[in-house]
Amino acid sequence: MGVTEIRERQFNEIDKKALEQIDLLIKNSGMPIMRDLKTNNLLWIDVRELTQRFMIPIGRIYKFFDQLSKGKIIGTKCPKCGSIYFPPQDDCTKCKVSGLDVIELSGEGELLTYTIITVKPVSFMHYQDYIVGIARLKEGINILAWVNEKPEDVKVGMKVKVNVVKREPEGYFTYELRKIQ
Repeated sequence: MGVTEIRERQFNEIDKKALEQIDLLIKNSGMPIMRDLKTNNLLWIDVRELTQRFMIPIGRIYKFFDQLSKGKIIGTKCPKCGSIYFPPQDDCTKCKVSGLDVIELSGEGELLTYTIITVKPVSFMHYQDYIVGIARLKEGINILAWVNEKPEDVKVGMKVKVNVVKREPEGYFTYELRKIQ
């Protein structure tokens, strides 16, 4: 069974229960409003379904994805002003030069901040709660990524390494932050 079928099955089960709840809310109060079980905040539950699929042109930065599949993290560096970009881009936003140089990044840095995601967008509902953090790499750039550690082990200022992983159930390569032991 592929990712699409798994997600569709999960969403159909969630949707069926959610729609039954929404119908009951509207019948009882005339409004699709309920309390969030975690925060006790009032929520408006929209009855419209939104599905999005993004297609982003990557021709000029394809090498990033190629190197990611080989376990390497790369960025781009402007040959004119020296600005470094991650994720890589082919145009310098500072001096407007195109055709930036590809550089391999150390992948080592320090965690600047993080947050634990407990309320997830629909496309991430199949994951347990997860941590997202920003780390400053040795090259002086910031990187946003999932932090693959137990919440109690995550601390601002801890040394981290960017690791390439194959994210399941999607089956594609991405990167995450891990604590350096």
